[in-house]
Amino acid sequence: MTDGTRELVIAMDGPAGAGKSTVARIVANRLGYLYIDTGAMYRALALKALRLGIPETDAEALAALAETTRVELQRTPDGGNRVLLDGEDVTAEIRSPAVSAIVSQVSAVPRLRQRLIEVQRAMARSGGVVMDGRDIGSYVLPDADRKFYITASLEERARRRLAQLRA
Repeated sequence: MTDGTRELVIAMDGPAGAGKSTVARIVANRLGYLYIDTGAMYRALALKALRLGIPETDAEALAALAETTRVELQRTPDGGNRVLLDGEDVTAEIRSPAVSAIVSQVSAVPRLRQRLIEVQRAMARSGGVVMDGRDIGSYVLPDADRKFYITASLEERARRRLAQLRA
């Protein structure tokens, strides 16, 4: 925006496979905002845990990992994200089957989750972001300027997830 007002914070929430990432990416691109894929941030930490041999069941080690790891998102020309893990581009690697197998357990660690939520809130503080993920509108960004809940039928969500796994 050029009128001196703060740019919006937009939250996209919904279940897995509903299309929230697709919608969030399109909205961010059209507005010239940063798209924040919170799931990618958890995936980056899961990847680092795998690399370091930290079991997904070791909550203490995972929480410590979150405190010492830098996860950054950079906007790409198509409105998506480049995911940097301690400065290394891991955008493709975080979508691997090995990461997918443990990311739910990693993201369930309370202290790790709290650390990433702090980072996500800091990213949104100045506005100009579209953030997607679970609990984004209700917990992570309860004061977002605009909140959307994206959903789809169970059949469509399953179809999308299968297509994603095959890609």
